[in-house]
Amino acid sequence: MKSLKRTFWLLLLATAPTYAQIGGIEDSVADISDTIRTIFPIILGVIFLVGFLFNAGHFFGENSDLKKGITRVLVFVLIAGAVVGIFTYLITLVV
Repeated sequence: MKSLKRTFWLLLLATAPTYAQIGGIEDSVADISDTIRTIFPIILGVIFLVGFLFNAGHFFGENSDLKKGITRVLVFVLIAGAVVGIFTYLITLVV
């Protein structure tokens, strides 16, 4: 009888977390997704501005190198474009 009680409580406690995970997870994922969609362009703009400021030394000053500056800015834009493309693809997936 004692073994039967233990088995009953073990099964009851093992299945309780599954019931808690079923309801409401879609709402929380949608909230997180909306927050990321709102914040991501701002973060990307700040990163782009900081990247341009780091590369601005190649355009101005005594040791300016136009080719090196343009190359670095283009590489930065390509990387940022790839990040935006991957992010856009991941956001469009249906959860």
